[in-house]
Amino acid sequence: MSLKDQINTSQLPKHIAIIMDGNGRWAKQHGQHRVFGHRNGVTAVRESAEAAAELGIDYLTLYAFSTENWNRPRMEVNALMQLLLQTINNEITTLNKNNIRLNAIGDLDSLPAVNRKHLLKAIDATRNNTRMTLTLALSYSSRWEIVQAAKKLADKIIRGECTPEMVDQQCIEGLLTTDGMPDPELLIRTSGEFRISNFMLWQIAYAELYFTQTLWPDFRKEDLYAAIVDFQHRERRFGKTSEQITKVNDQQ
Repeated sequence: MSLKDQINTSQLPKHIAIIMDGNGRWAKQHGQHRVFGHRNGVTAVRESAEAAAELGIDYLTLYAFSTENWNRPRMEVNALMQLLLQTINNEITTLNKNNIRLNAIGDLDSLPAVNRKHLLKAIDATRNNTRMTLTLALSYSSRWEIVQAAKKLADKIIRGECTPEMVDQQCIEGLLTTDGMPDPELLIRTSGEFRISNFMLWQIAYAELYFTQTLWPDFRKEDLYAAIVDFQHRERRFGKTSEQITKVNDQQ
């Protein structure tokens, strides 16, 4: 039985997030510059999006560029921005063909003007698609996001639109860049690294974490299927005991 056939389509995670890691090491293994790895990673993005949409995943979020990545060598950053521009322009037709809506979170104002312009154009061009939402986290970090949410909250309080007593989890969630999206249930990180790297720290509070040795440029549909199969074999308790979960499942 193939990995895809092992997936229970009635128990799919609604939202999968992926930390795409390993482009540089993959390039080094092939005797190439890091940018070579980033370029080959585009295929993995396409495969992951297609596989997720085919299965019926509602949301797929990819950590494409962090706020910390601006500190990388200027040549690499420039190449990444150029690759982002090319990829966005090249994939609009495919996104529309597959009924996939493009979204982006992060400090988009920090992107080069031409990148931001074409990104927003692609988002607008796919806004009516309903099969899946593909979100790119660009110039994003969770600490940046939480700081921005705190500033928004302070501003609301100053304007008298909110009081400290009104602040709860729902209030905070409404100020995050992911407002309106369900929290990821499955977080995948490639390349064998075991860390979260400042990604969606609030949203992944109860996500299942899956780490694979596969470097991102080698990540294919079968790798996504493997992560989902693993996810479906886990018991998600959300602070409860196994006995409580079993009792609830028996009553359903």
